[in-house]
Amino acid sequence: MGAKRGPGAMLPYFASGRVVTGFGRGGKQLGCPTANLEDATVSDLPVDFDCGVYYGFASVDGGPLNGMVMSIGWNPQFKNTRKSMEVHILRSFDDDFYGSFLKIVITGFVRPMTSFSSLDELVKAIDEDIRIAREKLTTDDLNKYAAHEFFNTPIPSGSQPPQHHDVNGKL
Repeated sequence: MGAKRGPGAMLPYFASGRVVTGFGRGGKQLGCPTANLEDATVSDLPVDFDCGVYYGFASVDGGPLNGMVMSIGWNPQFKNTRKSMEVHILRSFDDDFYGSFLKIVITGFVRPMTSFSSLDELVKAIDEDIRIAREKLTTDDLNKYAAHEFFNTPIPSGSQPPQHHDVNGKL
């Protein structure tokens, strides 16, 4: 049997980095707030890591592990010229967390990146992505990854979380 190929071949995949300001579309335009990982984290992705929508778990500033769904790629709907990693954590936050340190593990693949004929179609696809992620993420996996060394090592020195800033929307 040969090596795995295609989406999911490199999973689980662990990544971490600072949350930076993104394109401003997630929460405002699409109703799906995202935490965008810094360019250095995106650059660290293996060259042959497939673009698409994935699910897994995330921790903000060493806090509890939560389910997440994320996109990796150039977001063809918006014709981005910069590759991004946009994480939607499957819980509400009262404050934004720009500048916070985000750790993620990608555990499964949902679908490839695609362009839609309208924003409504994209929003429906995002809702379905979230439904699939919630269905696939299990308590057993949560407990397994919560105990993983990656999530139990301190955030890097000099990466202490900044003060959280209150915002109108929830992330």
